[in-house]
Amino acid sequence: MTIKIIAIGKKHEKWVADGIDRYETRLRKPWDLTWQYLPHSSLAEEAARAEESRRILEKIGRDDYLILLDERGKMLSSPGLSRVLQAQLGFKRIVLVIGGAYGVDETVRSRANTVWSLSELVFPHQLVRLIITEQIYRAGEIAAGRPYHHQ
Repeated sequence: MTIKIIAIGKKHEKWVADGIDRYETRLRKPWDLTWQYLPHSSLAEEAARAEESRRILEKIGRDDYLILLDERGKMLSSPGLSRVLQAQLGFKRIVLVIGGAYGVDETVRSRANTVWSLSELVFPHQLVRLIITEQIYRAGEIAAGRPYHHQ
C-alpha cells in the first residue's frame, strides 16, 4: 500500500528527519511511504489558503483515497487509523495532506474521504510529520498483529 504525504512547507528539519527515518526504515511491506513538499504561498491568509489548496489538488489522483489532517476532523485511535488504512487496500494509493499555516479551503475538504484530527491541541507542522509517520508505522504493526501496540 502506497501512502503519499503531501506537506506544505520545507523539507524535514534534521531532528524530525532522524525520527521519521527511524519509523520509515521499520515499515514493512505492503506499507510504503513517500513525501511530497509544496512551498508555502507568498500570499496572505485566504489567498494563500486558496493557492496552496489548488496546488495540493493538482497532486491528487481521481482514484486516490484522501485523508486530510485538520483540527476540525474526527479523532481516531491508533487501531481506528489502522482500520481506516486497511479498508483502503483497493485504492491506487492513500494521500495524506498536511496543509499550510492557514489550512486548506473547502475544495480540499470536500475532496477528502476522511478528515482526521490528531488532537484538540495544535502542533507545529514539523512535529505533525513525525507523529503521523509513527502512527502509520503503528497502524501497520496493528494490522499485522505484531506486538508494537499495546491495548
